[in-house]
Amino acid sequence: MKTARFEVLSSGEIDRIHAASMDVLDTTGVQVDWKPARDLFREAGARIDDATNSVRIPEKLVRWAVDQAPSQFRLHGPRMKSTEQDAAFYMDVGGDNVCFAGLGTPTHIIDGESGQRRETIMTDVVRHIQLISGCQHIHNSQMDIWPNDVPMTTIHSEAIWAWAHNSHKSFGMGCYGYLPTLDMMRMMAIVAGGKAEARRRPSFLAICSVNSPLQMIQMQLEGLLICADYGQPLAMSPEAIAGATAPVTLAGLLVQQNANILAHITLAQIFRPGTPVLYGTVSTIANMRTGTVALGAVETGLITAGAAQLARFYGLPCRSVGAVTESKAEDLQAGMERTSTLLPAVLAGVNLITCGGTLDGTMLESDALLVLDDELCGAALRMARGIEVDEGTLALDLIQKIGFSGNYLAEPHTVRRFRQEHYIPALLPREPYAAWVESGSRSALDHARIRVREILDSHQPRALDPAMEQDLGGYRQMVAQRPLEDFYLHEMEDKQDWDAL
Repeated sequence: MKTARFEVLSSGEIDRIHAASMDVLDTTGVQVDWKPARDLFREAGARIDDATNSVRIPEKLVRWAVDQAPSQFRLHGPRMKSTEQDAAFYMDVGGDNVCFAGLGTPTHIIDGESGQRRETIMTDVVRHIQLISGCQHIHNSQMDIWPNDVPMTTIHSEAIWAWAHNSHKSFGMGCYGYLPTLDMMRMMAIVAGGKAEARRRPSFLAICSVNSPLQMIQMQLEGLLICADYGQPLAMSPEAIAGATAPVTLAGLLVQQNANILAHITLAQIFRPGTPVLYGTVSTIANMRTGTVALGAVETGLITAGAAQLARFYGLPCRSVGAVTESKAEDLQAGMERTSTLLPAVLAGVNLITCGGTLDGTMLESDALLVLDDELCGAALRMARGIEVDEGTLALDLIQKIGFSGNYLAEPHTVRRFRQEHYIPALLPREPYAAWVESGSRSALDHARIRVREILDSHQPRALDPAMEQDLGGYRQMVAQRPLEDFYLHEMEDKQDWDAL
């Protein structure tokens, strides 16, 4: 049978969390500091207090919004002129599917040559996209490295340029406000072959950061609406911290988080019904000794499992973190915390798990850990698949044939089934000690570093259609020449043209 889902809430407890969340939305509401969003809520039937910028949302409106959102959607790779394989890449998000993506926006990296911690640069962004393109289980890069050598005004356009030239998989970034998000969507539309085609074959996963407690922030909402207009999936992703920005109790955190997620999903559906969304969580506990975040805590896995159950309750796909750690080094702590946060997410049935290659609460990147995480994801999927029991797997005739002597190594049954039945890691040494020493005494981390070099050395940049190359390059150049003042001006309502997205 398939491994039973990891569940931390009974059906009655889910009902109680839902009821409490509806009470929060209807009585306390959420604070919305951006008037156009309040106006959208007002027109849909929510109760607005413009003096306090609060929005109270009735349960009827929330249930309507949840019903509009698809239970499953497909993310595609970029449209290229090269091979059919490139054009055919996709990942289905929702249902029983478990997919993996990169994680975080690290500002530092463990240098692959020196082994020393240093600031990230744009070259690291490109390498990371290439590595994920070469991974077996991780299929989405989400601007997982933040380059320190690129101006803030061009990071988004440089990232999409790098993705379009170096990956056959899907991509994603955050909601960065009106002008940057519009840039991203227009560049994605160029790669897709137009806005209509971008809607039909979405390639972009937008991370909408949900601010705790109970806030909806202008920059995130601007990005939310623009991505919704282009039909790109949105992961509503709070990082509530139990004991700091949310109740210290995990049940209380789930109530507050649930209310905040549903408020953002409701706005997306009011603006464009049918917008694909993910019920997301990056929530964890506070380190009560220091007041800092403890993303690698075991409670992260419990919160994730609870969020997955709530997502299923609403019929929505779920996104969470996994393989996160507070460790500052590629050490035993990193391995322990990665496993304790990834397995709950996989076994709980989270549909998209952002998990790849970070340390220090996602602020430090390691290319070697990224490819090790890819292997860890494969092992976790095997565990989730469970044990298949049928006439063939019971192997009764074979057991009777072998009897008291002999072995099963050369049997056709073994040859036919071992690759499907056993997960065979590529990077974890399993040979006897003497053979291991003879082959160089390499650790899993050593093998991972070799694999990183293999992927990067064999990578071939993508060949774009010449017209696409010209349009994308022109847009990139326009963003690079744009004055900083334009970014600030377009945060003013009278500069935002919502009819010309």
